[in-house]
Amino acid sequence: MTRNIAILAAVGAVLFIAVLTGITLFGGSDGDADKYAQCRSSKVAGGSSQIGGPFTLVDETGKTVTDADVIDKPSLLYFGYSFCPDVCPLDNSRNAEAIELLEERGKIVKPVFISIDPARDTPELLADFTENLHPRMVGLTGTPEQVKAASQAYRTYYKKNEPEEGNEDYYLVDHSTFSYLVFPDEGFVEFFKRDLSPGQLADKVECFLEAR
Repeated sequence: MTRNIAILAAVGAVLFIAVLTGITLFGGSDGDADKYAQCRSSKVAGGSSQIGGPFTLVDETGKTVTDADVIDKPSLLYFGYSFCPDVCPLDNSRNAEAIELLEERGKIVKPVFISIDPARDTPELLADFTENLHPRMVGLTGTPEQVKAASQAYRTYYKKNEPEEGNEDYYLVDHSTFSYLVFPDEGFVEFFKRDLSPGQLADKVECFLEAR
């Protein structure tokens, strides 16, 4: 009898510690196995539920849209700006190439470019920018408040630098360079760094699409 009580006490202690540390004995931290575990190469602090969320922005036609309007299929989001001298064009060209590779494999992913420079990135300018990168790429801008809210939802960083002396319209913007895979029925599922090649990115995205 005493031995049984000791065993039950020990089990209870283990369960109590597991609850305190947010760990379950079966499955993931929320009690469910991660169906994308085999596809993941990143670990999000706080969990993937901490990234993503609703936003309201303006599309290339000048129409106000929400995340539900934009993310109507698996989408690859990137936060940048059209005046970016090198990083944004390179990253989005990489994303466009990866999306073309996926399309050849019968997988459709929507490329989305969200500007963090609303002062200069008008809908008309974004239409030209995205058209040069991919015919299905959607460009989004908005008010400074709308852009800030979208950026905060995805935990991205951006900071406007001081303008060039004598030219208030010429300035650079520091910003994070992750690409975000988002599903319409699940929200954010993974982010990718810029060091991946188009083929590597396509392979990783395909893994999530097949596990979905």
